[in-house]
Amino acid sequence: MRSLSACLLLLLSFSVEAQYTRADSLRGSVTPERAWWDLTYYHLNIEVDPERKFISGSNTVQYKVLEPYQTLQIDLQPPMKITSVHQLGKELEVVKDGNAHFIKLIHPQQKGAIGEIEIKYEGHPRESPNPPWSGGLTWQKDSNGKHFIATSCQGDGASLWWPNKDHMYDEVDSMLISVTVPDGLMNVSNGRLRKVDRDVSANESTVVKNTWHWFVSNPINNYGVNINIGDYVDFREIYKGEKGDLSCVYYVLRENLDKAKEQFKQVGPMMEAFEHWFGPYPFYEDSYKLVEVPYLGMEHQSSVTYGNGYQNGYRGTDLSGTGWGLKFDFIIIHETGHEWFANNITNKDIADMWVHESFTAYSENLYLDYLYGKEAASDYVIGTRKRIRNDKHIIGPYKVNVSGSGDMYYKGANMLHTIRQIIDNDELWRSILRGLNETFYHQTVHTSQIENYISDKSGIDFSKVFDQYLRDIRIPRLEYTIDNSKLSFRWTRVVSGFDMPVVTEINGKKVKLKPTTELQTQDLGEAIRTFSVDRNFYVESRETGK
Repeated sequence: MRSLSACLLLLLSFSVEAQYTRADSLRGSVTPERAWWDLTYYHLNIEVDPERKFISGSNTVQYKVLEPYQTLQIDLQPPMKITSVHQLGKELEVVKDGNAHFIKLIHPQQKGAIGEIEIKYEGHPRESPNPPWSGGLTWQKDSNGKHFIATSCQGDGASLWWPNKDHMYDEVDSMLISVTVPDGLMNVSNGRLRKVDRDVSANESTVVKNTWHWFVSNPINNYGVNINIGDYVDFREIYKGEKGDLSCVYYVLRENLDKAKEQFKQVGPMMEAFEHWFGPYPFYEDSYKLVEVPYLGMEHQSSVTYGNGYQNGYRGTDLSGTGWGLKFDFIIIHETGHEWFANNITNKDIADMWVHESFTAYSENLYLDYLYGKEAASDYVIGTRKRIRNDKHIIGPYKVNVSGSGDMYYKGANMLHTIRQIIDNDELWRSILRGLNETFYHQTVHTSQIENYISDKSGIDFSKVFDQYLRDIRIPRLEYTIDNSKLSFRWTRVVSGFDMPVVTEINGKKVKLKPTTELQTQDLGEAIRTFSVDRNFYVESRETGK
């Protein structure tokens, strides 16, 4: 017979499952139709018709067979439609289940073999009502009346506009992106430009359209793939980095060239700061680009998009309220930070998106640390605490493509800032950040891998700290009582077993305490006149009665 608590847990699990549909599971889990094949190569070959807001073309999908299976899942969201799928010259049957398309393969799939299918598709992709927070395409025009178009699809999925294996766990090893646009427009995508094909009119007197071929030589996550179409001009520079010469290319609208040349001077110092803290830029082979777009910006790999109006801060605002947030262009710094955390190290399940956003929000702090010092950095990250809601867990539910709380940004950053204080060795902390990017280079990860790495390399068990900040909404509270020279203290509002050390200031001196959930008393040998908790720890404190 089940205990009452076991029954309650069972009912709770049923309640949680009931919130999500079969479509959520098909999108968010590694289904049998996904698990048997490893994605190796894409050739996305499309034409964009700006006047009709229409995309048509194909995606060639190459894969390696891990285990024999005859059905392959590809995702594409309406109103986009798959028109046909072919393998070795034969058309394949496609069974549609919501956004998932189950492709029936004819030839036996042998373990270790390399296979390839060509998916033809077309449609009017969903327009984003609020980019980049809602996915889709943005169709606008610049001040000269030229088309200005861009994609953004984090969370909602790349299958909003092209057919693919739309799950984070399996990144394609390399990719060719071929985009045909009307003459007078340019397409900028990820990687390096290989060539431009000119399509001329029937009498060969006029160029009608051009196809821009971009090759990505590194693994790339689906939402990082982008197209950006406009009347671009470009300028470039070479950054002398840890791995040699890094090509930095900037694509902006013609009218913004002078402003961009001034604002993008921040790239060099930023690269220096981030390579110091995180290790070499992860995509030297594919270059680094900033591309102007008609929305705020996004971390598309090697093709970071920018729309912050050529001003410092977040749309001219300091998110920390300290003044330090106006020392840098938020979009340049934040979105480039994602090259290390999101693009180099990518979460397998969006439930673990804190790995992307917490470290990248924290990268703003480390940028300031490198250029302006630790106090400025501390001011900034502490200033962002007012934006923390503590509304729900930072880690979301697994296997349904749902992320956790938006607190993954600044609560996550303050958690990492707190961990730095506990480690209390800046060179060790720096080696951990660099080690993460080296150990998990171009990999997809579970949160446990990141959590365990930090604990192992620091020699400190941070498991309860991660549980508290990622899987609980309460801020740890240090309760204390002062009785002349005696200090009694304990943690409250914490997970079971929470024992995080904390630095305090007592009578003007730094004192490290090791509280647990059990009340402890220490005699400090002199009357306690003043007591406070180091501001760098994201905790609360409260004096209780004697």
